Amino acid sequence: MRGGPARLITSYRPAESSPRAPALVRRAGTGSACTEAPRGILYHRYRIDGEGSIREARIVPPTSQNQTVIEEDLRAVATHDLELPEDALRDHCEQAIRNYDPCVSYSTHFLKLTVRRQ
Repeated sequence: MRGGPARLITSYRPAESSPRAPALVRRAGTGSACTEAPRGILYHRYRIDGEGSIREARIVPPTSQNQTVIEEDLRAVATHDLELPEDALRDHCEQAIRNYDPCVSYSTHFLKLTVRRQ
């Protein structure tokens, strides 16, 4: 590429018009949307007062929508792999959870596994 990044920097010219849209008039209301996220659909809803302050926010991430099936699969994995050493069993259980949400098992220390063998 001729000139590279230096050419881009030296040839930069600011836009003649503002990159911002004018602010809307503040008024109370409720808005909602759903957004595709890497692990499912994210639902969110907000209630805003007449001053523009958020009075209520409801966010429903994919992980909470999948909670029941995550627990069912986790139970199945733990039951099926019960003969494994505890560290390997914990790894299998964490993998089952990451199948639904790749972030949760890395971002929090949530899985406390205790195996009682008879």
